[in-house]
Amino acid sequence: MEISGAGTLLLVLCATCLMFLIMAIRRNKWKDMPPGPTPLPLLGNILQVNIKELPQSLLKLAKIYGDVFTVHLGTRTVVVLHGYNTVNEALVDKANVFSHRGKVPAVEFLFKDYGIILSNGERWKQLRRFSITTLRNFGMGKRSIEERIQEECQCLGDEFRKKKGAPFDPTYLITLAISNIICSVVFGERFEYNDEKFLGLLTMMRESIRIMNSSIGQLFNSFAKLFHHLPGPHQKVLKNIKSIKAFVMDKVKEHQETLDKTYPRDFIDCFLIKKEEGRKIDSITSMSERENLNTEFHFDNLFVTVMNLFFAGTETTSMTLRHSLRILLKYPDILAKVQQEIDQVIGQNRPPSIEDRYKMPYTDAVIHEIQRFADISPLGAPHAVSETTIFRGYTIPKGTTVFPLLTSVLKDPKHFRNPAMFDPSHFLDKNGRFQKNEAFLPFSTGRRICLGEGLAKMEIFIFLTYILQNFTLKTNEDPSDIDLSPLPNSNSTIPRPHEMSFIPRYQYHPVIQ
Repeated sequence: MEISGAGTLLLVLCATCLMFLIMAIRRNKWKDMPPGPTPLPLLGNILQVNIKELPQSLLKLAKIYGDVFTVHLGTRTVVVLHGYNTVNEALVDKANVFSHRGKVPAVEFLFKDYGIILSNGERWKQLRRFSITTLRNFGMGKRSIEERIQEECQCLGDEFRKKKGAPFDPTYLITLAISNIICSVVFGERFEYNDEKFLGLLTMMRESIRIMNSSIGQLFNSFAKLFHHLPGPHQKVLKNIKSIKAFVMDKVKEHQETLDKTYPRDFIDCFLIKKEEGRKIDSITSMSERENLNTEFHFDNLFVTVMNLFFAGTETTSMTLRHSLRILLKYPDILAKVQQEIDQVIGQNRPPSIEDRYKMPYTDAVIHEIQRFADISPLGAPHAVSETTIFRGYTIPKGTTVFPLLTSVLKDPKHFRNPAMFDPSHFLDKNGRFQKNEAFLPFSTGRRICLGEGLAKMEIFIFLTYILQNFTLKTNEDPSDIDLSPLPNSNSTIPRPHEMSFIPRYQYHPVIQ
């Protein structure tokens, strides 16, 4: 017993010494970095933050450590940027250093560094340049994206009318409608609202996003290699992604079989054409000539880029619209003013168009305030520094992950009078004209700004104005009881489910000619 006791004591002492040694090495390595809570070996600050509500935890830490601080999420060291001035200084003024994409271990495990969102360097430049050009063409001259949105609005309105004023949760119908826009651009087709296979794919997508935004998702990001081998909800994400990948690859095969290089129909066709052009590399012997050719147009990048567009083009815009309807139900006076402006500018005999936005300052201000208040991407997409740099007197080593805390920008009291309140006057001048605000960054800023910003703005305006043009919103809840806070334990990203009624305002609705 004495030997066993001595052995146990020795083991405890060795483990303690090893722990202090690791802590000393880490402190020395990060000694010139921004301040932050002291991390534990391996665990970092996981026990000191609420991983169910990480954005709020980081806001609290900013009050202690300032606008630039360091937090250790497991083995990941992250520098957090707080407030508009800090984020703008890093992502815009020092864009050369802060424009790399930071690692998201769980997502990287699924997609590696392929596609637009996770890639860096030449791969990112080629794919982003190609994607922006292709998305701007939207259907290569067949129809404008505005017409597609207007037609999908009419389809959504028809589904609302089928409910005959009964209350229901519009989540899936809105998600299907928004998804059909990006699907028409990427896949060259839209899907019927009763298409069970497509509805199943959207369900898997929403389920995966919910899991990745939960505490288990944060732990997966912090300890990706370990959690890959452990059972849990995160394993469902792996299964879902496999099913979605099979769907995408089936679509790619269909496109390969029917591809006409002289008449590209959609994003996939354009990518396949670029991929075929890349095959010319086999007949070139000069290395300098090889390096000048596109080399990133292959199936891995095609699949992940399509997934990037599919996920981003569906969920973020649909969540914004869901927030919009619930916010307007809570503020019926604001809703009435928006509908009055819609009636004055658009009327009831034609669908809304993007040009109407410039004649509707109050509606435009309300939509901007919805995006600011909804705050659907509070952490922002992670960045990383491309080289060791000095920022505000601190040394940030090359490759360090950076969180531009967008929630602190959209609710920065230096730029918004009432950051915690829903107030359209944040975007109106004293004469009622629309007024821009430099801290309005729901799509982030700098070189990594969301490439779908233009499409998202168009969708939000046309869909919301179409709904309010044609329907009166009703709910059984008293407006004062409507809770606008996000779903608990979702890291402030997912709106609460809610039922409402869509009562037709007129016996007819605008028809697309």
